[in-house]
Amino acid sequence: MKTLFVMDPLERIHISGDSTYMLMLEARRRGWPVSFCTPGDLYAVDGATWGKISAVEVSQQAPHFVPEPAEEVCLGEFDVVWMRKDPPFDMDYIFSTYLLDLVPDTTMVLNDPATIRNSNEKMYAMQWPHLCPPTLATRHIARAKAWAEQWEKVVLKPWDGNGGRGVLVSHARDANLRSMIEILTEEEKQYILVQRYIPEITQGDKRIILIDGEPVGWMARVPQPGDHRGNMHVGATVEAFDLTERDREICDALSARLKAEGLLFVGIDIIGNYLTEINVTSPTGIQEINRLMGLRLERTLTDAVINRFNNGVAS
Repeated sequence: MKTLFVMDPLERIHISGDSTYMLMLEARRRGWPVSFCTPGDLYAVDGATWGKISAVEVSQQAPHFVPEPAEEVCLGEFDVVWMRKDPPFDMDYIFSTYLLDLVPDTTMVLNDPATIRNSNEKMYAMQWPHLCPPTLATRHIARAKAWAEQWEKVVLKPWDGNGGRGVLVSHARDANLRSMIEILTEEEKQYILVQRYIPEITQGDKRIILIDGEPVGWMARVPQPGDHRGNMHVGATVEAFDLTERDREICDALSARLKAEGLLFVGIDIIGNYLTEINVTSPTGIQEINRLMGLRLERTLTDAVINRFNNGVAS
């Protein structure tokens, strides 16, 4: 299957932990031609999406990527196109999904670009409010301050953040609370989320990988002492855990919707008993979970791609 990865530049890929790299390796292991481009390399002509695209050899040994000179190629020539650009989820990201909407149905685009566009990680989770912690989305300083008074502690975070960027813990009696809200909202220009603090974060921020709506692997990202963020980017350690009945209940509640909306590869985040995010843009964790659980998630995911393609489920 001829596969294209729309992704960050190759020189920015961290080989030791990158999930896109594992998918590319698996495609080459199966003898599939692999190509890549960045979102900025895409363009549309007369309703067809093209790109400045490079075929690439991928290896477990250095050099890990050996790209060929880029050529102008129509995306309709590929069997599978993976959208694997990391956030931020900004207007450039959104526009790239418009371009991917134009790819013909004979090519499968993963995850579905319309669903990616409509399913911001943090806001998408709020469509299941009974699974989430109490959450306020606002850009108004007074509203955020008043809402915080209900709880012993609150978490403040940008609606479009990733990797723990801008995540703060505070409380209504904190003399710095208003200043935090002013900074995060850029003086009421940007939306933020205010959530009730979940003390179980000290036990880890659980990442569960779902493939075609089914949980297949999981890990807990435990914050460093003195930090509250369960993000590997800021030093959280990775530990194994056993799925709880609540974890499975959350997965079951999401499963049918994820399948129906073309979200083949999803990473959900759970703290304690609460769903906090549904990662659909560029989920990570394959390498870490493989090491913890003795899995080969890239093979499981690639098998799911073949199954979906053979059943005629395209973009």
